[in-house]
Amino acid sequence: MRTTRPTRPNRPIRPPARAVRAVPLGPRSLAALGLVSAVGVVAFCWPFLAPPSSRIGAHAEDAPWLFAGLLVLLVAVVAATISESGLGPKAVAMLGVLAATGAALRPVGAGTAGIEPMFFLMVLSGRVLGPGFGFVLGSVTMFASALLTGGVGPWMPFQMLAMGWFTMGAGLLPGRSRLRGRGELLLLAGYGFVAAFAYGTVMNLAGWPFMGALTSNIAFDPHATVPANLARFAAYCLATSMGWDLGRAVCTVLLTLSVGPALLRALRRATRRAAFETAVTFDAPAP
Repeated sequence: MRTTRPTRPNRPIRPPARAVRAVPLGPRSLAALGLVSAVGVVAFCWPFLAPPSSRIGAHAEDAPWLFAGLLVLLVAVVAATISESGLGPKAVAMLGVLAATGAALRPVGAGTAGIEPMFFLMVLSGRVLGPGFGFVLGSVTMFASALLTGGVGPWMPFQMLAMGWFTMGAGLLPGRSRLRGRGELLLLAGYGFVAAFAYGTVMNLAGWPFMGALTSNIAFDPHATVPANLARFAAYCLATSMGWDLGRAVCTVLLTLSVGPALLRALRRATRRAAFETAVTFDAPAP
């Protein structure tokens, strides 16, 4: 005698969750972001773009100050433009919480051997909340941490822009709505590893021109050719920051793989409950 198993009702197939963008990027925001990124590339790479006969090369120690002041204004313009395009009160609250957490995490380890846990938080936040929110979050977090640690100087605007790029890049990674589990963690860990080195290299470009050409054979020489300065810069990175960048990359990977699953779930749960794309309405008071 055969016994038939009771058939289970077919469960409805849920469509994949749509990725929530806390800050949608409109045409004006994209134009402002493209402008500040272009100016930022020039501000970082001017030692290789200016010819030896340029008058900028004669003021190698003053140029970073000029670019720093310009970047402050441009980053402020981008943040204001993105805020105008859709940074609502709920997104502002989320921005404040994450920026304060990132600023508090930065002094942990005080950068010893590259131990900077702030970077893994930026990667996961940018992944969940999108590139627009990521750029604002990275810039605001670096600004707040500079005020907290006393790290205010001509390098701060460069750090704000570089961290904005760093966090925005995590939001531009593919598969925000479909990729989950181990594959997503490996993707974020790989991005964090590569981007940690990229951040250190970009920040070296901001500080390298401050070194006088007579103080070291790896300093920027405004009279040297571009290949010669590239060789000097590569030697400068290997001698000064390779160990720090490696520590930052390894720390980001380890924290992403260990704490990442729980933090991703918490961030996604918070974004669902916040319902950023739902307009805030107020009911009329009862008579």
